Amino acid sequence: MSAHASYVIAAISNSGQAPETSYRQLQNAAACPAAPFGEMFKLEVPSLMVGTLDSLMNLSDDLGKTDSVVESIVRKVEKSSIELAGKKATELTVGGVPSTRYVQQFAWDYAKFPNRRPLKELVSLIAGGVSAIDEELKQLSTSYGDKQAALQDARRKKGGNLMTVDLNDVLDDKIVGGLTIHDTEYLKTIFVAVAKAQREVFEKDIYSIGGELVGYGGPDWSSNPSGLGESRNFGSQVDRHVKKGSPVVPGSLEKVMEDSDSVLYTITVLRSMYEAGYYEGEEFVAGTQINLLEAFAKVLREKRYSVRENFTFDPAQQGKGAMVLEQLQVEVDNMRSGLTRWCKTHYGEAFVAWMHIKVIRVFVESVLRYGLPVDFTAVLYKVTSGKEAMLVGALDKTFGEKKSKEDDIDDDEDYHDFVLIKFDP
Repeated sequence: MSAHASYVIAAISNSGQAPETSYRQLQNAAACPAAPFGEMFKLEVPSLMVGTLDSLMNLSDDLGKTDSVVESIVRKVEKSSIELAGKKATELTVGGVPSTRYVQQFAWDYAKFPNRRPLKELVSLIAGGVSAIDEELKQLSTSYGDKQAALQDARRKKGGNLMTVDLNDVLDDKIVGGLTIHDTEYLKTIFVAVAKAQREVFEKDIYSIGGELVGYGGPDWSSNPSGLGESRNFGSQVDRHVKKGSPVVPGSLEKVMEDSDSVLYTITVLRSMYEAGYYEGEEFVAGTQINLLEAFAKVLREKRYSVRENFTFDPAQQGKGAMVLEQLQVEVDNMRSGLTRWCKTHYGEAFVAWMHIKVIRVFVESVLRYGLPVDFTAVLYKVTSGKEAMLVGALDKTFGEKKSKEDDIDDDEDYHDFVLIKFDP
């Protein structure tokens, strides 16, 4: 709602007098030239099933919670609609009319909410319908959020620098054809993008990065040169990690291209390394394989270098990034339009449910306060801005019982001698 109106619902016992007399009393108390605190409207409260006193008292406690839950869902739908529409936001309606008009001209929907159903069932019916709206909103919002995230990721890949862009959109056959690329059982060429500010350090240190990852140790003949070339124990008898080094193949660094922010390189690294097996008694336990690509990529990322480890050049993919981006944009726009329409429709449904819960609360509180047979008059005040306290005070003065000052101190300050429910749609 563009202008949030504040309302107060009040109900008094007819005490044997005609409803029209009660209505005039309510009007004279707070909505007349002598007491101009609000505009008053009749409020239709249908004849609902009373049930037992115990059931009414239990329902009264639950209705306050249900009221709050339904209100929160109405607010969620309203907020989602405003966020989706942005500057194009239009006032949400209830049954095709502004919510203020719906509230002021409220009429019970007997077809949707049969008044002869037990009250507890009726409240469950209303609350269940609104809960379904809440759940559907969560699912739709999640799907829309995921699609937006995919669009943002595609934009980042399309418009980013060499550290984020889809490399198939910037490389071509000529560039790739001039590179030495290995993809064998033992060697793998990977693409690494580096910020220009890190370029000098990267080129200087590349062959020592990951220097603790690979064990290059073997039989040590240095202490016995005369045995050079003779058979020696290998496997678990040799400490491979006595000498360590980087998995980067010496001389393999190649610059591919650069942009205003970053430089793209290729380097060739060892794919993996086996630890030696060993015997446990007569049983041989095979050695484990260490994935050097993963370990080396982790070291590079820790140094804030961008490893494009899953990239494989595919000429057929050139230009597809733009197509994917365009398609995602269309999908996001369609989802936004669909979700906006959904919010407009279901805002009205949730608001109708909320108003019916308010009316049920008026009925239940009035029966509990005034007893049977059901005989009360309810009205709706549209409060003049800033005069809610004056309006409520005027009602207290007119319909409140005379009490001593001690009684006033002991009473809950929110207690009134008539039914009063505030409503801020």
